Amino acid sequence: MRVSRVAVSAALVAALACSVPSWAQKYPEKSIRLVVAFPTGAPYIIALLMSEKLRESLGQPVVPDFRAGAGGTIASELVAKAPNDGYTLLLTSATIVISPSLYPKLAYDPFRDFVPVSKIATVPNVLIVHPSVPAKSLRELVKLAKSHPGRLNYGSGGVGSGSQLGSELFKTLSRIELVHVPYKGAALALQAMLGGEVDMVTSTVPATIPLVNAGKVRALAVMAPRRVASLPAVPTTAEAGMPELVVITWYGLFAPAGVKPDILDRLNAEMVRFLHAPDTRARLAKVELEAAPSTPLEFAKFVREESERWARVIRDANIRIQ
Repeated sequence: MRVSRVAVSAALVAALACSVPSWAQKYPEKSIRLVVAFPTGAPYIIALLMSEKLRESLGQPVVPDFRAGAGGTIASELVAKAPNDGYTLLLTSATIVISPSLYPKLAYDPFRDFVPVSKIATVPNVLIVHPSVPAKSLRELVKLAKSHPGRLNYGSGGVGSGSQLGSELFKTLSRIELVHVPYKGAALALQAMLGGEVDMVTSTVPATIPLVNAGKVRALAVMAPRRVASLPAVPTTAEAGMPELVVITWYGLFAPAGVKPDILDRLNAEMVRFLHAPDTRARLAKVELEAAPSTPLEFAKFVREESERWARVIRDANIRIQ
């Protein structure tokens, strides 16, 4: 009888062990490839920080693979076609949900081919003008544009870029006419403003801080619900009378659709732990990024809302990339 009980006990232990999938017990068993849609700025900083911190918590290397080009679509397409085993992840921005409204033929669908893991970080945008523009506030800029339809222009980082969409949202909400002047990158648009080629630009806050402080550009409004510490005198768009004019650049982590739920949960848990760490928050804050961890469901809801919001802006402005 004793032997029988031992045998039964052993069988139960074995059964319990088998009930936990081997992939859930062992993941990750090898290095994780982190495909990054943009090789400079915030995505570069986030990728290196993730590589350092997640290696410690996951016990395997997290290797950044910078795949720039076509507004982030090259990186997205690569990950959409990757095996859904949790060893290929995508670090990208809102471009993943904006691109379907811009490109008539896209090799992936952001909702069919990806599963959101977590939002990572956000950074607000700010509306700036050249010092020669006789407007000291958002209200004065709208008044100026309405009194001279089509005379004012704005620079952007290119057709379909976040800087264009932010300015187009401003244009739609205020019902004014502005001429779009696209450049090959947001940095070039800022340089053009410094040279007096364009009147206004929508830009992420970090890129504008030294220019605003030096008096080379004038910041009219932070396009976010609250003011930013680095530009304390600049009102929010809500304070300036346009609460709907919110343009916040965000970055998030995605995996190919079909990733096992346990792997998704593990990745999310490690991301949340990483983003809540005081050291992480302090290092992100140095470059004006705010950690923004979320659950997969929260991030999925947010991504859907962002897709619908920017699709309306693109449709209203009739923006297309051939």
